[in-house]
Amino acid sequence: MTDLAAHPYDAASPDRLRHADSTKWTFYDEDVLPMWVADMDFPVAEPILTALRERLTRSIGYAQVTGDPVLKTQLIDKLERDGLIGLTPEGVSFLPGVVPGLYAAVQALTQPGDEIMTVVPIYPPFLSAITDHGRVLNAVPLTESQQGWTLDMDALEAAVTPRTKLLMLCHPHNPAGRVWTRAELEQMADLALKHGLYVVSDELHADLRYPDAPEYVPFAAVRPELAQRVVTLTGPCKAYNTAGLGIGAMISHNPELVAQLEKATKGIMGHASALSITMWQTALSGGAEWLAETLKYLQANRDFLSEFMARELPDVPYTPPQATYLAWFDLRNHPRAADIQNYLLEEGKLALNDGLNFGAGYQGFVRLNFATSRELLQEGLTRLARAVRG
Repeated sequence: MTDLAAHPYDAASPDRLRHADSTKWTFYDEDVLPMWVADMDFPVAEPILTALRERLTRSIGYAQVTGDPVLKTQLIDKLERDGLIGLTPEGVSFLPGVVPGLYAAVQALTQPGDEIMTVVPIYPPFLSAITDHGRVLNAVPLTESQQGWTLDMDALEAAVTPRTKLLMLCHPHNPAGRVWTRAELEQMADLALKHGLYVVSDELHADLRYPDAPEYVPFAAVRPELAQRVVTLTGPCKAYNTAGLGIGAMISHNPELVAQLEKATKGIMGHASALSITMWQTALSGGAEWLAETLKYLQANRDFLSEFMARELPDVPYTPPQATYLAWFDLRNHPRAADIQNYLLEEGKLALNDGLNFGAGYQGFVRLNFATSRELLQEGLTRLARAVRG
């Protein structure tokens, strides 16, 4: 495990983190340790802060609202290095975040009453994007095993109906932390091709992969014949800890597909802000060193957490994530599983995400954010163990 002695991130403490602008640190009472919403407790990369300060010396009127050409070029180059080849500027459109892209895909590619397929557990906005506007959720559970969470392709195939129009994929997966393998993605692509489905793939966490993860393959690169029916969603805010500067992108080899999503939300979708554009440009041009160092710290935290769980709570099912800074714990055997999030909040003074929000049938699970200092992580795990043991 990496030696993190005297690491700058060790300075993260409640006194520094609790301020009026932080939802994460002010939502609960001061005696509660917040390890829920997916913000990192780390400082933003200095190159990004420097660029934002410099940007404020110039006009902050309307930016390139039709799509900043510099950022488009940077993003296309970055995606090409990831394996997503053949994109054009016309196939890239910026958003005020990735979640609006989920809603835009639902609005543009389906009609009320259509079925939309996804797997559960899954990041809650996938579910609300489907149900908020009269579409039918077709949720297929992932399979739990000793090796972690896997796709059940037989169940997915059996669940497809003539009303199924769209497949929504989270890659890497939140909350399970899986980086889907090429073989798994090929099976998903073949399913989409067979049934003529559109696909939206949220790849927001792709830059938060650990060295022991499978090779990351963008979904749209798996089957060239499917690429014209795929929209990829991405953004910098998870990897670079800048969620308050909302920005994302919807990307496709089919510019007409992107135009459909734009049209479906025309007039009701805001633009990415001037400062968020500067932030993403700088992340792509000067953020690599910060991200690499942050991933080392996160990996060491993940490994520390895994060792703690194996030693202190060996009966709690948990698989170390291959990506993300989120741990997914199965507490369904606990006597208070029916209200486990409230129990941990009241008895452990620990705020985690409630599994029920990630899909029906996941009451008793909780999600923990380990992107914090080692001291706070150890305190949070100690509170978890004490409360679980009762």
